[in-house]
Amino acid sequence: MTAPRPVRRELEGWPRLLVDFGPLLVFFIAYARADLFVATAAFMAAMAVAIAVSFALTRRVPAMTWFSGALVLIFGGLTLWLHDETFIKVKPTILFLMFAAILGFGQARGRNYLKMLLGPALPGLSDAGWSALQGRWAGFFLVLAGLNEVFWRLTATDIWVHFKVWGDTLLTLLFALAQIPLLRRHGLKPD
Repeated sequence: MTAPRPVRRELEGWPRLLVDFGPLLVFFIAYARADLFVATAAFMAAMAVAIAVSFALTRRVPAMTWFSGALVLIFGGLTLWLHDETFIKVKPTILFLMFAAILGFGQARGRNYLKMLLGPALPGLSDAGWSALQGRWAGFFLVLAGLNEVFWRLTATDIWVHFKVWGDTLLTLLFALAQIPLLRRHGLKPD
């Protein structure tokens, strides 16, 4: 007889919001008080703290948090080392393209990586619903990558920072809310 698997603890409520959005808020505040290089250093430090807090509270760090943290440290490090803001500005494009590629690859292979990641959070959703949701999120991440490219290449740094902090976040929230009819059509069981 095997021992039961321990239940994985997940962050919820304020701790989850602080881990997910705290580093971005620190970036914005540091940029408002200094410049992009100080903000990048603060972003890197805040991301490391968010990873540590996530681990301290749950004894694990979600894959997306690790991945995002690694990109922040790599591209932030290049920004500071080479004193070139291009690296931190292109980081969101690369992150969004990678998310789109992972979800698109899963879709092409008939594997639903989004379901693997969010399955417990969306009980009762049918396989067709998961497939549609994964395809939509892949497309949305492509749109975000394109928007980031437009904003960092064609606007001033101030505008890009505001778009990165507030525009991306608002668009993601609105897109997620726009998926509710799809989720309900495909069997989501709301609590």
